[in-house]
Amino acid sequence: MSLPSSWVEPIFTKLTLIYGQQFLRRWQDLDLDAVKADWAHELDGLDRAPKRIGFALQNLPTDKPPTVLEFRAIAWKMPAEAGEPLPPTQRLDADIVAGFTQKLQNLKTTVPNGSKDWAHRIIARHASGDKILPYSLKLARSAVAPFSLTPKAAA
Repeated sequence: MSLPSSWVEPIFTKLTLIYGQQFLRRWQDLDLDAVKADWAHELDGLDRAPKRIGFALQNLPTDKPPTVLEFRAIAWKMPAEAGEPLPPTQRLDADIVAGFTQKLQNLKTTVPNGSKDWAHRIIARHASGDKILPYSLKLARSAVAPFSLTPKAAA
């Protein structure tokens, strides 16, 4: 899907008024309808966020007219507003989601509330020579013996 041509025409009119012949000369040897069709294709999706087009028109470069890619980049630099549609994202595969959900369910049933197994595993890994981040080791030790009065060995 492309941006409707009824949206591209006013953009071209505004850019022509601002830059004059400098804007139009860029395509003097090209079919202007083909150029506008390319702009419509490259600006696809901005019809769902028309404020971005206005933002781009208000933040144009002063030294030269923008290409369609530069115009699009300016439009997407506008800070997002509440309720504005986000760019399309990839959907997660249902099997992946089901797998993670099952792993979480298994974790809930195998680790009782308040279990310190995670801390004991970290301490055991450290004792066996595995490299453990100092802060992780500190957290594990404090979980196992939070009120210990004896100083801990350095990580």
